[in-house]
Amino acid sequence: MRLAEPAVAMLTERAPAKVNLALHVLGRRADGYHALSSLVAFAGIADRLALAPGPTLSLTVDGPTATAAGPDDDNLVLRAARTFAALSPGLRAGAFTLLKRLPVAAGIGGGSSDAAAALRLLARLNDLAPDHPAVLEAARCTGSDVPVCLVPRLRMMEGAGETVGPPLALPPLFAVLVNPRVAVETPPVFAALGLERGAMFATTTGRQSAPVDAPAAPDRAALITMLATLRNDLEAPAIQVAPAIADVLAAMRAATGCRLARMSGSGATCFGLFDDCHAAAKAARALAAEHPGWWVKPTMLR
Repeated sequence: MRLAEPAVAMLTERAPAKVNLALHVLGRRADGYHALSSLVAFAGIADRLALAPGPTLSLTVDGPTATAAGPDDDNLVLRAARTFAALSPGLRAGAFTLLKRLPVAAGIGGGSSDAAAALRLLARLNDLAPDHPAVLEAARCTGSDVPVCLVPRLRMMEGAGETVGPPLALPPLFAVLVNPRVAVETPPVFAALGLERGAMFATTTGRQSAPVDAPAAPDRAALITMLATLRNDLEAPAIQVAPAIADVLAAMRAATGCRLARMSGSGATCFGLFDDCHAAAKAARALAAEHPGWWVKPTMLR
């Protein structure tokens, strides 16, 4: 008699919010993609993705922001899994369950982080290394932000997202994330920049890359000082698309103890940096009380 194979336990992964601490637009390439230089960190707040191994690939989405995530069949989790399967014939998969906590179309890479979590789960299930060529290629094919989310650690991201630097030894940051619950699609924000294909900024315009010197930021205060010299070039065009972003930034900058406030990605989520977790939590409580309709979360970025 043939014994049944032992069941494989449910696998789980966190899909943390991605925060662009700085995002410099260097121009627009001939292929239509914008050339970026961005310092990316990841938050403690996250979606949660589970995988029950089985013969059929599927996805169920639940959680506070599940409805805004759109049709399950069009989710980046399934897109990543299908791309990975096409690159790796015989890949084992199963049923995904996504607990969606992060706001959608919010500039914090929620969908990309979910997709990266799916690739990590499938790699684990199939005994593949996280840096297996098929994993990396599936990430690149799924979306611009997916490669940097594969290993969620503070690092530089360059080009259209395809070039990812090594993890940086920088101190963690205490932050408050705020979203006015306004969805901001990325294409209109980039369109508002008004760049033609092939138009690259000269360094004399100040549109240089966002270099980060880890030794120059040995502690949290020095890191915040360094970040203040950088910027997010999508902030102004995003405010044109969604004026509520300006309200969030004004409220954050007025918060007691806020050292730096900036928009993440293409918006509308903004972050404020604070000296410690107590100052961040106190500011988050005050912001939530003053703006009960906003999504407000104290967190750590690393």
